[in-house]
Amino acid sequence: MSYFRDNIEAMAAYVPGEQPASRERVIKLNTNENPYPPSPAVARRLREFSFDALRVYPDPRAGVFVQAVSEVLGIPRDRIQAGNGSDNLLVMIARAAAGPGRRVAYPGPTFPFYETQALVEAAEIVEVPFEADYAFPLQDLLAARAAVTFVANPNSPTGTTASLEQLETLARGLQGVGLLVIDEAYVDFAEATAIELPARYENVVVLRTLSKGYSLAGLRLGFAVAQPGVLRELWKTKEIYNVSSLTEQLGAAAVRDQDSMRANAAKIRQSRAKLAADLQALGWSVWPSQANFILARPPRGNAREVYEALKAGGILVRYFQHTDLADKLRITIGTDEQNAELLKRI
Repeated sequence: MSYFRDNIEAMAAYVPGEQPASRERVIKLNTNENPYPPSPAVARRLREFSFDALRVYPDPRAGVFVQAVSEVLGIPRDRIQAGNGSDNLLVMIARAAAGPGRRVAYPGPTFPFYETQALVEAAEIVEVPFEADYAFPLQDLLAARAAVTFVANPNSPTGTTASLEQLETLARGLQGVGLLVIDEAYVDFAEATAIELPARYENVVVLRTLSKGYSLAGLRLGFAVAQPGVLRELWKTKEIYNVSSLTEQLGAAAVRDQDSMRANAAKIRQSRAKLAADLQALGWSVWPSQANFILARPPRGNAREVYEALKAGGILVRYFQHTDLADKLRITIGTDEQNAELLKRI
């Protein structure tokens, strides 16, 4: 006898990037974490935080954090929903808008968690292959006519982007059909954002996270921007208290210190350009990236072999089993010292 739904038993669980037990002896370039510390304002707020505040439930709307996002980005409070990381918001969207008889589409290869949540909800899945060199497959995504279309922009693991014009065309074409969810997890390292599209299109949701640009992957905090009617439906699917009191306060401090985030993002962009050029000089193929990582192919295409050798030497990068990625590695941008050590070992 089984106690579980057939689709749950049949699916595979999402596999996160490896988190080594002893991080002191490992250069970790596999999960796109920021190599620089969070804003000093976060440390100050942590020292000031009242221990007694942990005794009571947090604000279910994470109002302090939402207010900070509203002021910094110039977005009305009623168009912002906080989440326990952007993956929590992806779960809420899948619960609310996917399901049996409803289609979920996304360009692939991309963040595997979109597929995971579609499988959990027993939705129909349409993975639309990217065009040559990971160009955005706009027309095929429009043709899928999905109830939920996920677009990571910049995309992981490729680092490539869709243009704002392409995203707006997709949003317009999906009006009355389904939600367009633009996942901007890596936008702090990119040249453009779609954060203004939800104000013009009722079917657009833009997701952000503090894990990458703000160096707060361990805090677990993100937010969605959408029109109030969309957020009202997502609210029905959220955990009652999905953001802790401490997380709310630290997240607000981080968002208000834009100078710190931008300074670290600028360093990463500079290091990204240098690492890409250095790899190309060694005969690697490197795809243009607007994220805090690069997708690169070794000269002999022996990505798994290089991955294993680096791991044995204490450097973790990301290797994927996806057919289109088997000869490539995704490499998180580390400090210049970490990147130099990587180059010595390949």
